[in-house]
Amino acid sequence: METQNKLTPDMWVTEKHKDSTAMSFRLKQVLFSEQSPFQHVCVVETEALGKLLLNDGMTMVSEADEFVYHEMIAHVPLFAHPDPKRVLVIGGGDAGTAREVLRHKNIEKCTMVEIDEAVVRACREHIPSVSCALVDPRLSVIIDDGVKYVAQTQEKFDVILIDSTDPIGPAQPLFGEDFYKNIASCLAPGGIVVSQAESVFHGKELQESLLKILRKIFKHLYLYNYSNLTYPGGLWSFSFASQNTTPFPKELIKKIHNSHFSFRYYNPNIHYGSFALPNFQWEQFQGLLDTPAFLPSI
Repeated sequence: METQNKLTPDMWVTEKHKDSTAMSFRLKQVLFSEQSPFQHVCVVETEALGKLLLNDGMTMVSEADEFVYHEMIAHVPLFAHPDPKRVLVIGGGDAGTAREVLRHKNIEKCTMVEIDEAVVRACREHIPSVSCALVDPRLSVIIDDGVKYVAQTQEKFDVILIDSTDPIGPAQPLFGEDFYKNIASCLAPGGIVVSQAESVFHGKELQESLLKILRKIFKHLYLYNYSNLTYPGGLWSFSFASQNTTPFPKELIKKIHNSHFSFRYYNPNIHYGSFALPNFQWEQFQGLLDTPAFLPSI
């Protein structure tokens, strides 16, 4: 995805997608702006969406809708896994994914590997509602290349969450086959990997490329969707891959209810329904994806 971050004289920030579509947000002020070794990191306060994190002009997080992304990337696999204790987050420097992971009291350790220290620092300073998990003693923050980390670590994880940006710049290797082979070797028995899987409308080719890689490596593979305010097209996906764990354990609803969590987006119906793909998406990928057990074969 090619985007531009342009501050106009009347204080609008505009994200352009392939010079064909754009989204603009009226600003109150710029809170943080820094060129890191990897990308331009910016935090702005907007009129409509609260604070906004942009990396190289692409919207990463807004206070208005971040809960949708972070609840869906974290709770779908964590409630599907029978007993998750160790979680790895690749990327996710805003720490919103770690925040949701660490709501689960059975999690003993969450390791977050973020390549860009400036992202962590910007969110710690300016978006504390998202980055509040950075003070949790169960969170280990490693500033390093996630590709290198999974190639070298000897640790095993019950759930791995690939909370990446689009496959450009520092995130490009996170969409490669070698990376996912290393991810598979980092999973404990029953482990699950969930990945940011791009836009249903604007990222079909990227979705297909990612799914073909995952299909080579994992026995079970699904896509599930979520909606949001700030990503181009509004409807985006996560992939769910595992060797022997599906997203639909028998005790799923009971586990969710017994958690007594207060969710803003996620619930048992959303969990199941997000795997029911629209026809155009299912028809493109049905040869690559498992059919959810609660749905008839199409």
